[in-house]
Amino acid sequence: MDKVYIKGLSIQTTIGFFQWEKEIKQTLVIDLAMGWNTANAALNDELAKTLDYADISVAIERFANDNPVDLIETLAERLAGYLMTQYQIPWLKLFIGKPGAVHNAQTVGVEIERGKQSIEKSS
Repeated sequence: MDKVYIKGLSIQTTIGFFQWEKEIKQTLVIDLAMGWNTANAALNDELAKTLDYADISVAIERFANDNPVDLIETLAERLAGYLMTQYQIPWLKLFIGKPGAVHNAQTVGVEIERGKQSIEKSS
């Protein structure tokens, strides 16, 4: 299976359980791998036949800011569903890290995998 990646996407959003967290923006760092047949786009060098990672990056930040939640687990689940539906992604692996959330830890976070990992290549 081919994959399209976005690694280290840093976004600012409101997230957290505590009241003070609901009043500020915090940094989240996102890694996303998306299953996709890249051969179709490569055949004639067509952006329209691949996943536009620039567009998806903007959509991720917009989604996080339009849908504030308390838990990164909730954000991960909802974001995965949104991306799979919006971009017809059959499989993805999503990591969301919250740097600085735990003293002495570089980051904490969740990683989820959704969908089916086998994509048939067409000839």
